[in-house]
Amino acid sequence: MKNLNNKVAAVTGAGSGIGRALALGLAEEGCHLALADINDVGLKETAELLSSYPITVTTTRLDVADEAAVYAWADAVVAEHGQVNLVFNNAGVALSGTVGGLSLADYRWIMDINFWGVVYGTKAFLPHLEASGEGHIVNVSSVFGLTAQPLMSGYNASKFAVRGFTESLRQDLELAGSPVSTTCVHPGGIKTNIAKAARVDASVLETTGQSGEEASKEFERLFFTTPDQAAATILRGVRRNKRRVLIGADARLFDGIVRVAPTGYQRVFTRVVKSRSAR
Repeated sequence: MKNLNNKVAAVTGAGSGIGRALALGLAEEGCHLALADINDVGLKETAELLSSYPITVTTTRLDVADEAAVYAWADAVVAEHGQVNLVFNNAGVALSGTVGGLSLADYRWIMDINFWGVVYGTKAFLPHLEASGEGHIVNVSSVFGLTAQPLMSGYNASKFAVRGFTESLRQDLELAGSPVSTTCVHPGGIKTNIAKAARVDASVLETTGQSGEEASKEFERLFFTTPDQAAATILRGVRRNKRRVLIGADARLFDGIVRVAPTGYQRVFTRVVKSRSAR
């Protein structure tokens, strides 16, 4: 899909960060937008930023963990726009804590949003994308879908799951000769609010000596890429029909590390966390 002009794109998590930047980048190319987010205020702000563009923009408050709501939204997008050509399953949350400390409810919470939200978005929109004759699905994983990190088992599990699902989906679509393709996105540290909004279990403090706020600030120091840069990289990947998109030098570094030391990298990451905890 090299030309996005007059296409229709659905974007989750559009109220801030990468989702908002994607909406603005798509608008620049003349793409009509169906935007969704659980945050009404952020969603309205994004819509206001798009008000000067000569495109149709619709907004929906949406919890991507709600299967029925996602399917209803997909049908509404087609009813309102006449078709849909792209879906960006971008909404996500973060969770930190030891496996012993996190509850099963914590794991269900993050999987419902980060993984099942992607599955619902893909399944709900795929028939509509195929009906349009030309479509693309973009599923956002993470650099943590390439390498595992200490204290991030829930987030890692969700993002590895998105990666496996999307890579298999791409092959299914090719086998079927579908007019739809898909790309898996692996952002590194992006300057968004995901760390501030993360759930941090008390086991992080017990293990590292850092409070949730301190851990979030430490994590945010590693955020080097802006949402605008991330969105531009994603849209370039869509136009090139790339299977995988790495965002940021850190994502490329982690990808290289896991190729060179597929198990040894775990010792390195554990030492890094220990050294920070000892400060």
